[in-house]
Amino acid sequence: MKPTLLVLAAGMASRYGSMKQTEGFGPSGETIMDYSIYDAIRAGFGKVVFIIRKDFAEGFKANFEPKLSGKIETAYVYQEMDSYLGELTAPPERTKPWGTGHAVLCAKSVIKEPFAVINADDYYGLDAFVKAADFLNYQCNKKQYAIIGYQLEKTLSEHGSVSRGVCEVDDQHNLISIKERTKIYKENDIITYEDETGKHTVPSDSSVSMNFWCFYPTMFPEIEKLFFDFVKNNRLNNKAEFFIPIIAEDFIDNQDGHISVIPTTSKWFGVTYKEDAPVVKSCVEKLVADLIYPPSLWS
Repeated sequence: MKPTLLVLAAGMASRYGSMKQTEGFGPSGETIMDYSIYDAIRAGFGKVVFIIRKDFAEGFKANFEPKLSGKIETAYVYQEMDSYLGELTAPPERTKPWGTGHAVLCAKSVIKEPFAVINADDYYGLDAFVKAADFLNYQCNKKQYAIIGYQLEKTLSEHGSVSRGVCEVDDQHNLISIKERTKIYKENDIITYEDETGKHTVPSDSSVSMNFWCFYPTMFPEIEKLFFDFVKNNRLNNKAEFFIPIIAEDFIDNQDGHISVIPTTSKWFGVTYKEDAPVVKSCVEKLVADLIYPPSLWS
């Protein structure tokens, strides 16, 4: 059974100001997602599941179905505010989705095989998909998950500071924790982050999470329980989000699980702000010029 790719594309794109998930960056109008799916097919994934919002489902499917038909199986899942709440109800004032962990839970009905999770608006590179597929095919089980670890230096922006989840790893290459570091930037060739206590240096080869996870389908009942408790405890906090690292932390701390940190040589890039778009376009142009991708992915 081939592994599945779960693409988180339900984000509200509030910082970016438009629906960046379907914006074209490639020479033939390819989205960042197109390149991820193309790499996933090359790496041996058999199905792609899109987590989207119901209100842009029609346009989203019209974009992807003609391209992917006959190349990979597709499925679509909606992340709704009341999905998997049980007898609980979402506060009427809440407008923000419940977060990436809830998005994964929403795919429970369509995923029965080992699967990887990625963001729609991040470019991950072929090496990452090959390593993820290898792990999902041969090592993933109900006690062993993985995360693809990117070299910090390859995830920085030339246009300002970034926030990154820096992975703390043991000598068996298992994840101990992810420490969120805000305001990371390079200064005089030294990578620095700032917090309330001042400036600190970070090794340039530190592993960071770009939200590329490898999971086993037996996780869904555990996530459902965890999410229910999270909502119960955060009903009055309209900004609380159920993130994937909450699931990972519970898996390590309470389920005797292990999460391998798999290093990749791929360079990450993505769009958070409108100003990132020209940089992404130039990165894609270089990949096409270097013959990593054809000028038209799906023709």
